[in-house]
Amino acid sequence: MLDARTVYRILDARLPSHAGSSTSGLVGTPVAELLSPPDLLDRIRVPSRMYGTRDLRVLGTLWWYSASSVLVAPTVESLVVTATALDPARVTVFIHPDGRMPAARSDAVCSDAGAALRSLIGSFASVLGELLGVSERVFWALAADSLANRVLWAGGTPESAVSLAGEIGESLPVPRFVSAGGQDVVRRGSCCLIYETRGAGKCVSCPRQEPEERAARLREVFG
Repeated sequence: MLDARTVYRILDARLPSHAGSSTSGLVGTPVAELLSPPDLLDRIRVPSRMYGTRDLRVLGTLWWYSASSVLVAPTVESLVVTATALDPARVTVFIHPDGRMPAARSDAVCSDAGAALRSLIGSFASVLGELLGVSERVFWALAADSLANRVLWAGGTPESAVSLAGEIGESLPVPRFVSAGGQDVVRRGSCCLIYETRGAGKCVSCPRQEPEERAARLREVFG
């Protein structure tokens, strides 16, 4: 098994835009600190002015929509590119003052990516569900779509995403995909609720639209 430094050397060469490629000027926060309920609640509230809402259900869902993608990225990218998984429990997230999380790095590898990701996602789903009064299934579904997108962005296949989801376990919905413009695209099963904020519409791949509308919008984007 490769060590973390070697994994990052390979990622730098083969996937220059990986999640840990640019951390300059950002504040690093260990993933364990994000799981503190009081601290997490404060972080969820940070972009309330930007989104024009104080609805914690909406803000928390949007926070996890972004955070889940960043948190799973080091593990997924390293697994796809090097076949060695960086440990999600050892991730440091780099956070912008406005709450955005554009980068994350891990300082260790793990032997069982499925179990490690199951623990990470499950911990956040439990804390967020209790804080927001929302079913944990919502957060598992968002994580499934984040994981699937990260697999594709790292050069993996739908089959590899489904395989990794299976290793994580039955709490994680099986990722689904469609072809648009000759490209594999995640068929989202989760909603970030952005359309419930001020002046925003539904995402191109939002599941809360008619299938025909979603297919047409995906064709517009991907050709």
